[in-house]
Amino acid sequence: MDKFQTTLNGSVSVSGVGLHTGQKVTLTFEPAPEDHGYVFQRTDLEGQPKVKADCDLVVDTSRGTTIEDNGARVNTVEHVLAALAGLEIDNVLIKLDGPETPIMDGSSKPFIDLLVKTGIETQKKEREYFEIKSRLNYADGSGVEMMALPADDYRLTVMVDYNSPVLGSQHASITNISEFSDEISSCRTFCFLHELEMLVDNNLIKGGDLNNAIVIVDREVEESEMDKLAKLFNRDKVEIKKEGILNNVDLRFQNEPARHKLLDMVGDLALAGVPLKAQILAARPGHAANVEFAKKIKRAYQKYKKESKNAVNTPVYDPNVVPVFNHQEIEKILPHRHPFLLVDKVIKLTDNEVVAVKNITGDQYFFQGHFPGEPLMPGVLQIEAMAQAGGILVLNDKEFPEKWSTYFVKIENAKFKDKVVPGDTLLIRMTLTAPVRRGLCIMKGEAFVGNKLVTEAVMMAQIVENK
Repeated sequence: MDKFQTTLNGSVSVSGVGLHTGQKVTLTFEPAPEDHGYVFQRTDLEGQPKVKADCDLVVDTSRGTTIEDNGARVNTVEHVLAALAGLEIDNVLIKLDGPETPIMDGSSKPFIDLLVKTGIETQKKEREYFEIKSRLNYADGSGVEMMALPADDYRLTVMVDYNSPVLGSQHASITNISEFSDEISSCRTFCFLHELEMLVDNNLIKGGDLNNAIVIVDREVEESEMDKLAKLFNRDKVEIKKEGILNNVDLRFQNEPARHKLLDMVGDLALAGVPLKAQILAARPGHAANVEFAKKIKRAYQKYKKESKNAVNTPVYDPNVVPVFNHQEIEKILPHRHPFLLVDKVIKLTDNEVVAVKNITGDQYFFQGHFPGEPLMPGVLQIEAMAQAGGILVLNDKEFPEKWSTYFVKIENAKFKDKVVPGDTLLIRMTLTAPVRRGLCIMKGEAFVGNKLVTEAVMMAQIVENK
């Protein structure tokens, strides 16, 4: 799976008719900037409103997936989105001069071919995946079940069972999204004959044609009915093949219906708005379930983002790595000495950040009188250790650091969040929050035990040359 976001090398258009509206429409794929995602634009409407491909904007799943926003509606988005997601293209503007995407041959293959021919451009910003860490489940109570499991890539498996003697149970799967183009994209939509008749009678597939769907015949059909279908779709004759499908098309795969259900699922789950690293398992999925599952994935992703934003970036300490400064080298920078030198080693040092280590041993002098029955390191000494680490940060670039000292000017927002006790290893991170001006420096200080933040404060100090 690619590390960086992608878009298109250029614009490209394709024309066709909408399956349900029957309207001729031109769809244009255009390159888009990083973090743009998939956005549809209705160029035929006043103001050319845009509709983001977002599961929360889905308004109908009865005969495809329909999204609506800003007074604009876009029907049957799933095959287009499946092509984009299947090629791992991240950022595209999709312009339409009508209310529905063109049905083409009922699959994603025409879009895939067009996008590949246009070319895919790698962008500079890294792609952010949502890596599923724990199982997500969805069930609608009527036999539809979907599950997302941890995986280091994006793989999908679908099972369909319509209680049909013709279809039976079918499975389809891909072990990596890179297989989508060859194994899934060409698989066409399908319907049962009785569904087709209902749709025709209710004028609901005005753009329907026997070239863009597999029609499954699961009952006895009289000759007069076949003649009616032939007339309806401008055919000389319509027959039933031995496989139980009309002779309008040849199956591209024995399990083409199941593969098309997987295609639909890739398109609908793209509405979650983030590329996935997950194994998706689905039994009897449809557009409604796909969209509800996409919403569940989106909510889990939003929770993960919020927790990540609030999480503290804990420094990592490997005692096997040679430190930047050991105890003896620290004494050449700081004027402090035992028992008041509270930094044992420095493990990271940059222009604006230092990470230091203080080992809290049971023989520390302050434990003898500071709650000896339940010894803990005084908070003021934790602040002092942080200040000493900050002193190393700002004095390190001095030619003769021993000729300089740092003195507290101000301490703000000091918080003590947990105890520091014998046996702990205190990791101290000090970060300059502004450039040093006229000898004044402001630093944010954090102290950790393991991955837990125990103390924090904002400190201001004056750097003074010793007399």
